[in-house]
Amino acid sequence: MKEFWSGRIQNITPYTPGEQPRERKFIKLNTNENPYPPSPRALEAIRHGVGESLRLYPDPAGTELVRALAEVYGLEEEQIFVGNGSDEVLSFVFQAFFDQGSEIVVPDITYSFYPVYADLFGIRCRTVPLREDFTIPVEPFLGGNDGVVIANPNAPTGIELGTEGIRRILEGNPERVVIVDEAYVDFGGESVVPLIREYPNLLVVQTASKSRSLAGLRVGFAFGHPDLIAGLNCVKNSVNSYTLDRLAIAGAAAAVRDVDYFDAQRRRVMATRERTMKCLEGLGFTVLPSKTNFIFVSHPAVSGRELFSGLRREGILVRWFDQHRISDFLRITIGTDGDMDVLAAALARLIGGRGPSA
Repeated sequence: MKEFWSGRIQNITPYTPGEQPRERKFIKLNTNENPYPPSPRALEAIRHGVGESLRLYPDPAGTELVRALAEVYGLEEEQIFVGNGSDEVLSFVFQAFFDQGSEIVVPDITYSFYPVYADLFGIRCRTVPLREDFTIPVEPFLGGNDGVVIANPNAPTGIELGTEGIRRILEGNPERVVIVDEAYVDFGGESVVPLIREYPNLLVVQTASKSRSLAGLRVGFAFGHPDLIAGLNCVKNSVNSYTLDRLAIAGAAAAVRDVDYFDAQRRRVMATRERTMKCLEGLGFTVLPSKTNFIFVSHPAVSGRELFSGLRREGILVRWFDQHRISDFLRITIGTDGDMDVLAAALARLIGGRGPSA
């Protein structure tokens, strides 16, 4: 029954998160979680934070985390915003910078939360088709809009738009905010955080969930001109001043400062990704170039639906999108080397003799 729902949400189709199994044990390659544990320093900081102080509210500004991010990224504290995961940060972004009835521009194949937020906040969402090779065309994003939102590297394709492309979009929209969602940038992409010094209309959103193995802690952050950060704080403090709890602030700050551990683990994931890509290409799969902790693959002889269902029967979860142009693709999170060996063997069985030599 929807009779008590507000008119604003009557026709919204909410975001569908990846499956989180509760009973059967799966090799879980469907939600882009890191296969390796968080920094030991982060775990120690969280353990140290468990105590009597939990009776008190946390620091609403998340100062310890903001300072850690400023140190590591070479920014001023006024250029940093922290929140409860990058999804919450993005929801504040849509409220802070886009008016009801305004029109934003996004790629047609991208993170599926963007159109959900647009619907929720009464924003029109115009989509720009990706090229045939799934790269982002720059020209359609140059003006004629009320804002731009781009995931870079893109999800679910994993393909990166280079810094010069982002720069062109920024210069093509000098009076509009350009949001660059860098949830996956630490796995080989080039961050545009340095460009915030040149472009006051740039806001970069990142997360501690992927490269810092803290998906369960829910920590996200944004970097931009102090005026943009003030706008986000205005929305946050109009909704919930205490978005991050004490343990999240302490753990994330320690993880950010543990640069050596962060670098070692992300390189480990990247090495496994490259190895897996070569293996699947050898089986006849099309594998898009990835700068993320996942790969986007299809097979010329077996549908995405069939592969998705077959892998699930084999005890492996991946992500399949029943969506135009990509319904034959699977998005596969990079797990451990052992996980990916099991995946490759299962895929080889599912395609049977329909490989490159068939």
